[in-house]
Amino acid sequence: MTEFGDFISAVGKFGLYQKLLVLFLSLPLLLNPFQMIGQVFMVVDVPHHCNTSWIRAVGPNLTEEEQLNFTLPRDADGAYEQCSMYSPVDWDLDSIVAYGLNATEKCNNGWVYPAAQPPSLLTEFDLVCDRKDLTDISQSVYMLGLLLGSIIFGTLSDRIGRRPVFLISILLQGLFGVGIAFVPHFYVYMAFRCVMGASVSGILITDLSLATEWVGASYRTKAVVICHCFAAIGQMLLAGLSYGIRNWRLLEIAGSAPMFALFFYIWVIPESARWLVTKGRIEEAKKVLQKAASINKRTIPPGLLEQLKPETQTKPGSVLDLFRKKHLRKVTLIMSCTWFADSLVYYGLSLNVTSFGLDIYMTQLVFGIVELPARLSCIFLLQWFGRKKSQAVLLLLSGLMCLIITAIPEDQHVVITVLATIGKFMATTSFSTSYIYAAELFPTVVRPVWGCARCWPGWRGS
Repeated sequence: MTEFGDFISAVGKFGLYQKLLVLFLSLPLLLNPFQMIGQVFMVVDVPHHCNTSWIRAVGPNLTEEEQLNFTLPRDADGAYEQCSMYSPVDWDLDSIVAYGLNATEKCNNGWVYPAAQPPSLLTEFDLVCDRKDLTDISQSVYMLGLLLGSIIFGTLSDRIGRRPVFLISILLQGLFGVGIAFVPHFYVYMAFRCVMGASVSGILITDLSLATEWVGASYRTKAVVICHCFAAIGQMLLAGLSYGIRNWRLLEIAGSAPMFALFFYIWVIPESARWLVTKGRIEEAKKVLQKAASINKRTIPPGLLEQLKPETQTKPGSVLDLFRKKHLRKVTLIMSCTWFADSLVYYGLSLNVTSFGLDIYMTQLVFGIVELPARLSCIFLLQWFGRKKSQAVLLLLSGLMCLIITAIPEDQHVVITVLATIGKFMATTSFSTSYIYAAELFPTVVRPVWGCARCWPGWRGS
């Protein structure tokens, strides 16, 4: 019986057509780090203190240092408190100087930041003191968007196809990415971030489905790794752009607007021939296969093309399909645990780049550089040691690095950063292994559905 893999072999397992397709599918991943990690560079902590301009009404000629000395308490180190102030009083200036102020309260009139500080997400929306938790909440909202996007787009990609979902996700990422740069309120920002997360999830699910379904089984690892290498390059670009563009709104535009340059994908990105066959759309599958063969300068034998028949399983996949059969249920649960561990280490290190004590832009650049060999090493590790052993050892080593970091004194910034970089290398390689493993373990009809299921442990882990 003729299998679909025979048609890919006839077309060319990794010919010019597949190479161009993988290149086009990789380009959007250059911008994914801007959405995943970019917020870290928009909320870098800066010196701040309560706005105590009330005292100017009774002391208009006070210097800035005198104003702060009269209105702000000091901490144990002698520095001005950042989140509290002396309660305003209806005294004249002489009484304030003579008796001083004692009662304190939280900042109730905003905060003051260095005048030379470019507008950042932190300073514009006052994400300090009691509002500091909003930073973590907004990142969680983004991760929630990833989960929702995987549920929505994972299901849609099986029902209406990989191509339309991929194109819709690119459009949404461009529109809402640029839209974030003009939001007037932080809660609107979080809502837009949620949509951004959903669009990124849609791109990741369909991107890798198209890449792996158009190449021969022996080239799936290479296709996934190439796509992931572009994400690593995006990490390095993020370090450079965030260093050069300190205005958070301009940085958002720089990291999102290039998506609109991919409008030509409407004409160049094909539908998955494998998906078309599972849906019984044989004539469309023949056309895209013949086009691929033509670009690869190959010819599909007419007799072979006539053997292209609909697969028996055409029912749309659902999350429940992952748990109906014992073997698939076992694979799903194990891969979910693996994805949780991957996310815990990878995002735990990536989103805490400001906590290692060294220059955050240089640390981010190093994190991006180390991802390239980490991604590329997958090709050889999986070939030499197989999927199972590689996945297990990489998870063990990445977790071990994180445990060692907890035992290092906080003032040992270089040691902590080196260990974090090693951990990032291991976690990155493990992540790529998980993608490849899942692409090979799950059938075509439930592969996007696995994208939904994996995002739940991934969201919890991050």
